[in-house]
Amino acid sequence: MDIDINTLRSLATVVSFITFIGIVVWAYARRNAKDFEEAAQLPFEQD
Repeated sequence: MDIDINTLRSLATVVSFITFIGIVVWAYARRNAKDFEEAAQLPFEQD
């Protein structure tokens, strides 16, 4: 199988895009909202 540089670039682009979409879906998932809200309030809590 002969793989040239353009095929590797295309594959890297597709893998990067899929990874990006996965991170976006994870960040906006409703099941993570509570954890993110708690983490957002950490700087405002007093010891």
